[in-house]
Amino acid sequence: MAVTLEAEKQGLLNLHTEKHFTAGKVVRDIIIGVSDGLTVPFALAAGLSGTNATSAIVLTAGIAEVVAGAISMGLGGYLAAKSEADHYDREVKREQEEIIAVPETEAAEVGEILAEYGIEAHEYAPVVNALRKNPQAWLDFMMK
Repeated sequence: MAVTLEAEKQGLLNLHTEKHFTAGKVVRDIIIGVSDGLTVPFALAAGLSGTNATSAIVLTAGIAEVVAGAISMGLGGYLAAKSEADHYDREVKREQEEIIAVPETEAAEVGEILAEYGIEAHEYAPVVNALRKNPQAWLDFMMK
């Protein structure tokens, strides 16, 4: 009976495909880049046109600002992504050390996380014990 139930569950999972939007950070970066990339050149062009500068000077300054802005936004995005990756790596190392050094505290932390979802201690205890037997899964859980 249990085998049939598991096969049925697996069949249902195979039929259902989750379709989540996963490009949130890309869309955010595009929106910020476009808004910054359009605002500053227009403001520069408007400011220069008020000084009775020639069209060539306004156009050259606008193009120079677009190039400088692109470099600036690219560098800023790179540094932000690198900082985020460095922070994540430090957190992974910290969690690895805590799983080894203070496993009881980390197990209690897992229980606390699951309790926030209304899961009782007698229900989450087997999950915590299963995670303790698989350090990589435990680390993955803690990082998520």
